[in-house]
Amino acid sequence: MANSIVIKNKKATFLFEIVEKFTAGIVLKGTEIKSIRMGKANFVDSYCQFTGDELWIKGLHIAEYAWGTYNNHDPKQERKLLLTHRELMKLKRRSQEKGLTIIALKLFVNERGLAKVDIALARGKQTHDKREDLKNKDARREMDRAMKK
Repeated sequence: MANSIVIKNKKATFLFEIVEKFTAGIVLKGTEIKSIRMGKANFVDSYCQFTGDELWIKGLHIAEYAWGTYNNHDPKQERKLLLTHRELMKLKRRSQEKGLTIIALKLFVNERGLAKVDIALARGKQTHDKREDLKNKDARREMDRAMKK
């Protein structure tokens, strides 16, 4: 049950070079976790930002729960991420370096039923790097096709 719920940010590895990964908890309301368990979340235009000493994810769209009444949540609200103090300070220090940002890679529910977010410290790719990745992907696909025959 728990391992089947994984929502990925598919553009993250195409647009960014991953420097370091972290797994963070996320503060959610009851209707939000129910929507996530139904697979109704979207990472388009989401990013992480520090407010004071706390890390918040912005732009993560979690659809309203279908059977939620007046208790339903705002789909685009900011959500607090939970990390250890040491990890937060490391991320804050590193994200202030030129060219580094914090992005969300995937949202999943662990074995205990808790929602977690894989975040990464990332550097934006240049256009020529993106083209090189596409060439490598096509070459790998051709090699796999040749191996199957």
